[in-house]
Amino acid sequence: MIVIIKYNAGNTQSVENAVRRLGYDCIVTNDIEEIKKADKVIFPGVGEAATAMQHLQANGLDLVIKGLKQPVLGICLGLQLMCNYTEEGNTNGLGIFDINVKKFPPLDIVPHMGWNTLSNFKGGLFTNINEDEHFYFVHSYYAEDSPLSVAQCDYILPYSAALQKDNFYAVQFHPEKSGTAGEQLLKNFLNL
Repeated sequence: MIVIIKYNAGNTQSVENAVRRLGYDCIVTNDIEEIKKADKVIFPGVGEAATAMQHLQANGLDLVIKGLKQPVLGICLGLQLMCNYTEEGNTNGLGIFDINVKKFPPLDIVPHMGWNTLSNFKGGLFTNINEDEHFYFVHSYYAEDSPLSVAQCDYILPYSAALQKDNFYAVQFHPEKSGTAGEQLLKNFLNL
């Protein structure tokens, strides 16, 4: 069973549609027991970090997510909330990834919105994906480059486009909006 976590900052409908297009069944829920017993968990996110984190804490989802043992995929704000801290709203995150999230310096258009390529792929999340493939981004904050990076992006500066630690995976881009490359990445995660 695949669970997509429902909370006040999730782009759950587009993620659910993408998972179903790949032929997988899934549910969108904030039910703690359903999340705990899922085979795979997707933690999507669109919105503002401080408000989203407050909602997670108020509903006990912060502790649930940190304690999951099955594969978990954070998307966009989901990635940022899985880090230690984000400058957006001076918000403490879940601390899964020992990385901070910073606002892009105003040296180019912010937010970073549109298609970009990745580099330095590591691990199974990027199986059968070429480094010249494009992924869709919409964000003003970025996770610092780190040894936990399994892909990098370069916009204004190099940063972590994807992270992995143990059973936790996260991507800054939106695989559900990234065409065939994004579908392949979701399939790779669901087949872990």
